[in-house]
Amino acid sequence: MTQSSLAQARGIARPSREAMLQRTASVHQFWNNNTALFQNAWKEWEKSEDLDGLTLDDTLYAPALRDAVQGAWKNPGDDSAVKDLWQEVFPGVYKAQFFDPEKLPALRGYMAKAAEANIPLRPPYGISLNRAGAMLDPRSEGHLGAPGFQTFYSGLMNRYMRPISRLLFPDVAGYDSQTFGFSIQWKADTDTSLRPHSDASSVTLNINLNLPGESFLGSGVTFIDPETRRVESLSFDPGVALIHHGSVPHASEPITEGSRSNFVLWLYGHDGQVARGGANVPDLAPEDRWSHSNVVSDSFAPF
Repeated sequence: MTQSSLAQARGIARPSREAMLQRTASVHQFWNNNTALFQNAWKEWEKSEDLDGLTLDDTLYAPALRDAVQGAWKNPGDDSAVKDLWQEVFPGVYKAQFFDPEKLPALRGYMAKAAEANIPLRPPYGISLNRAGAMLDPRSEGHLGAPGFQTFYSGLMNRYMRPISRLLFPDVAGYDSQTFGFSIQWKADTDTSLRPHSDASSVTLNINLNLPGESFLGSGVTFIDPETRRVESLSFDPGVALIHHGSVPHASEPITEGSRSNFVLWLYGHDGQVARGGANVPDLAPEDRWSHSNVVSDSFAPF
């Protein structure tokens, strides 16, 4: 009897973590040769899995942000309510309540179910410390390909992140057509820190997915102002997001207790092009901010 795609995916021999971290040719072959199998397996899993109460839709967003964004899509000329929700907490770094903390159990529950599906998921091995994350974008090998998740992810990137990025950072327009994303889960005594770096993105959105009461110690995000050399550690509560140019240097401090869960989402241009400081800032009309990109997705993935 022929096994279902889901059964085949669950039983397949997988590359070792060491091989994935080394990015060996055999690892690339593994993902490339099994793309269709895993795609079908995720479809089967979503149909067969009990996901009652774990719906991924607009109710996950903080009500104030959701209402302001929906209003801006209807009337792009009146998007000040969106901008007013974002507070500049460090030069070029903004913070806002992005997801509703009371709704986060649905998203975290879905992610936990997906992790337990036993379908191969590629961790973001560009971040060697992270052992429990997953690639989210369809451009990435071994991404979380469940159709329901991909619909939610696409809406997050195209209806929320891109227009908000253009509102706060007009210079990214033209360098924000491509999406990329991954999840992280860092645990004390397992994942320690991430040294200062900048991102290969025009803009980065970092969303805390910890549940209310799910505390951790340490693991703040340190930002460095390249002009003044000011350094500041920022922490953010459940459902809160930080957004900044990818070029802003930052680091993750050691986590000393508990665990931290996040989505890290990037926008950049075709073939990895990013907005550069000093470039001419386009004079965007509101309709240009609140519009969908018509650029075809390329095959470039930063890692």
